[in-house]
Amino acid sequence: MMKKVRKAVFPVAGMGSRFLPATKASPKEMMAVVDKPLIQYAVEEAVAAGITDMVFITGRNKRAIEDHFDKAYELEAELEARGKMELLRIVQEVIPPHINCIYIRQPEALGLGHAVLCARPVIQDEPFAVILADDLIDGETSIVKQMVEVFARQRCSVLGVQDVPRDQTRQYGIVAAQPISERLEEVHGIVEKPAPEVAPSTLAVVGRYILTPRIFDHLEKVQAGAGGEIQLTDGLAALMAEERVVAYRFQGTRYDCGSKLGYLQASVALGLQHPEVKAEFAAYLQQLTLP
Repeated sequence: MMKKVRKAVFPVAGMGSRFLPATKASPKEMMAVVDKPLIQYAVEEAVAAGITDMVFITGRNKRAIEDHFDKAYELEAELEARGKMELLRIVQEVIPPHINCIYIRQPEALGLGHAVLCARPVIQDEPFAVILADDLIDGETSIVKQMVEVFARQRCSVLGVQDVPRDQTRQYGIVAAQPISERLEEVHGIVEKPAPEVAPSTLAVVGRYILTPRIFDHLEKVQAGAGGEIQLTDGLAALMAEERVVAYRFQGTRYDCGSKLGYLQASVALGLQHPEVKAEFAAYLQQLTLP
């Protein structure tokens, strides 16, 4: 019997070069959208899916992530002494007490596939989620929760996908798939960053995966490609030869916060939802757009 999904892997060792100089000394995953860093949105999505073990694949200059999810004794004491109990609650609730945070150092940034492979000693023989914090996905139901439910029914690896404009296929892993139901497709091929004229479809894999542990065996055999990187896409292509893989069109809005435009769009959209500022922010935006 297939085990439940209890663990999530967060590859956070990347440089964040598209946001330099902001990311020169601080991880891109710690960039805030309104009042929470990107990595916290990702972790909250996993917690909402019932995941209890958060496995961060880190690199140099990523200590801020560990500090963010650690207890801050001095800050909490200072807030309590000043009677700022609401702020104290916010700080204490950054991560629930039943959640385990595990940090694994990726010595070299050798690609997403290598980052996932680094998690093998912790994941072992369990199915697991992979969540890319760059992709902030806002939905009524946690996207990872939606995918965990699909996994429970299908008993195979699940890729989070969405349609993208054909001229953007070079930016994604693109799947070839056949529809099973309204939101589910059977995957029979995957290509990393194909040119628009040869892309098998416009269905792109975007930052959310539920994977069976068999993926590790394939990632160990993947030959490094351009830039010496081990691609997760290549591991998935090999996995498909022996196991079913499905693609799930999640219900939610994705913001590519690895790009400046996507980050700004997320800040506006979530700012308009934030109970503390939404009314004033909406009025400000309306004032900006008036002729």
